[in-house]
Amino acid sequence: MSSGSPWRPVRIAYGRDGVLVDLPPDATVLAPVELPGLVAAHADVVAAVEAALAPLLPLPDGPVAVVFPDLTRPFPHRVVLPAVLEALARAGVADERLRLLCATGTHRQATDAEMRDLVGDDLVDRFGVHDHDATDTAAHAEVGTVDDVPVLIDRAYLDCPTRVVTGFVEPHFFAGYSGGPKAVCPGLAATSTVLEAHSPARIADPAATWTVLDGNPVHEFVRAAVELAPPTLSVDVTINAAREVTAVFAGPLPTTHREACAFVQRTSVIELDEPFDVVVTSNAGSPLDRNLYQAVKGMSAADRVVREGGLIICAAQCGDGVPDGEFAELLAAARTPRDLIDSPSAQDQWQAQVLGRILARAAVGLHSTLPDDVVVGAQLVPVADISAAVRAALPRYGIRVGVLPEGPLTVGVVRD
Repeated sequence: MSSGSPWRPVRIAYGRDGVLVDLPPDATVLAPVELPGLVAAHADVVAAVEAALAPLLPLPDGPVAVVFPDLTRPFPHRVVLPAVLEALARAGVADERLRLLCATGTHRQATDAEMRDLVGDDLVDRFGVHDHDATDTAAHAEVGTVDDVPVLIDRAYLDCPTRVVTGFVEPHFFAGYSGGPKAVCPGLAATSTVLEAHSPARIADPAATWTVLDGNPVHEFVRAAVELAPPTLSVDVTINAAREVTAVFAGPLPTTHREACAFVQRTSVIELDEPFDVVVTSNAGSPLDRNLYQAVKGMSAADRVVREGGLIICAAQCGDGVPDGEFAELLAAARTPRDLIDSPSAQDQWQAQVLGRILARAAVGLHSTLPDDVVVGAQLVPVADISAAVRAALPRYGIRVGVLPEGPLTVGVVRD
């Protein structure tokens, strides 16, 4: 790289608006194939769901659950949910039979204002929303066991003879891919079940990683747990950087989820000959970068393509803070990356474990709205100006710079 070459601006996903970062002219930008959004996304979702429902008609009497991701996911709620509900209406399901269930996993529940912003006033007022609470033991029932561990699922889901789960598929840093069965487990599972799915031993397994399903102990637990109380139909979509629907996959699990994963594999995985010295990443912007807990995913995407002893700089707004809870307590108790790796089993322990694994390989800087002392307390380096941080890093770390503008929506693979 010529020191006299002009640096070029690259927009990194950050909050709702992104942030422009000046980077070396020969920095390698790793971005997924930019697919166009479906021109008639609503109609395409309706058609896909109708086609998947046709062999199942007539549907059983009784309530119908429609499960959707919570506010931490960039799922196009206002496109997909109305389309799914329209398809069900055409299949003869009256409004009074429909139950909307928000799959929070162990995340916090939404406020009324947040839920209305997420799915719209019309759906909230017409149907109401059951917002899953993993800590409410009485709200869950055992559906069987996996590896001799009871699987507890939300009764609001189990009480519905017909169950439609929705989600979006992207590479996932320890479950292989998102979407599909994850709507039920961890989405609607009790805390004890989620802890087992994300146990330290499962997270530590080398196969618990990006784009791996077969042999992945996290995915295999999730798959087996959901088979005990399977959905009638799964509706997964893929999205582009503008959060537009690019493809729809509707049908039974695991077939349609596998098809969606194969599609994402073709469009989001980039192979590299060697790792980078410095990697600038994001957590895909709002809503994925709403807190530090979520931002670990963007760091993990960078960890895949940074060299041992290199530097990761992550842009994640973290407007909701760390947040409070056991993840924050684990961070506060740890003094070294090894402490995080060896964190005791607890809610959100898995995120601390992954963070420790990243910090054991590379230094990590964070550009966010968090106070510097909070960032330092998480064993990260506060970064006020990403461009300046990259300039300062080159003499120390090396000149090979990689950029993940959409963070975990792209997966880099360094060839052996």
